[in-house]
Amino acid sequence: MSWSRSSTRETGPSRWGPTSPTAGDRIRLADTDLFIEVTEDRSRGASAGDEVLFGGGKVIRESMGRALRLGVGGPVGSGKTALVAALCRTLRDELAVAVVTNDIYTTEDADFLRRDAVLSDDRIVAVRTGCCPHTSIRDDISANLDAVESLERRHGPLDLIFVESGGDNLTATFSRGLVDRQIFVLDVSGGDKVPREGGPGVSGADLLVVNKTDLAPLVGADLDVMDRDAARVRGGRPVIFNSLRERPGAPEVAEWVRAVIAGTRDVQDSPGASTPAVAPGAL
Repeated sequence: MSWSRSSTRETGPSRWGPTSPTAGDRIRLADTDLFIEVTEDRSRGASAGDEVLFGGGKVIRESMGRALRLGVGGPVGSGKTALVAALCRTLRDELAVAVVTNDIYTTEDADFLRRDAVLSDDRIVAVRTGCCPHTSIRDDISANLDAVESLERRHGPLDLIFVESGGDNLTATFSRGLVDRQIFVLDVSGGDKVPREGGPGVSGADLLVVNKTDLAPLVGADLDVMDRDAARVRGGRPVIFNSLRERPGAPEVAEWVRAVIAGTRDVQDSPGASTPAVAPGAL
């Protein structure tokens, strides 16, 4: 869906272009004869967020008054669901948390979280994608957005919503229209060569978690090599080595999540703030 302005209001240039819709504007829906009118512009003023661009020229301006949306992706079997479960247990007493899981045909990951009772059942929503995992988190995010927004309507205000992808390869990334931050999870069983193979997930995620480090001696993986190669391909972005067997609460990852949320609140509390909900490069 794209939009075209049907308004005589003059606008000056902004960082995203000269035509950002605001209250009073009528917006054409793609190439149809249908219009919507903007009655309230929540992107301006002290509580405003920044603009988010994604897909087909569509412009969305996110307000600050919503949960941090944190994507968790990675290959099949890397421990994504177990990590989400650990973080829910660690953070649920201090933050209002919910989870969206993605599976192709089943609800296996959501069922796992419910059996573990990491949150109340109604705070865990399963999306059955029926397609490759990356499609529903990057290319057509509508089902996941519906799930996220449904959780916020039912349980808001929330502090944090995890969006866990189905297992995918090293190229899997989330649309920035769906999540604010991304964690990519590897595990050592693939060997110490995996970080240097790169890929958008490894190199571009806001946090890389190298999981199941307790298995390194059993598979001959050199953690120092993985650390060196991850630092090289990630250009200084953070990397955390984690073993849920040795540290069941994933404390370092939980602390990273807390810091991201604290940064969000600092921005929201700043008078006249117009920066993104989580400023890029803040961590």
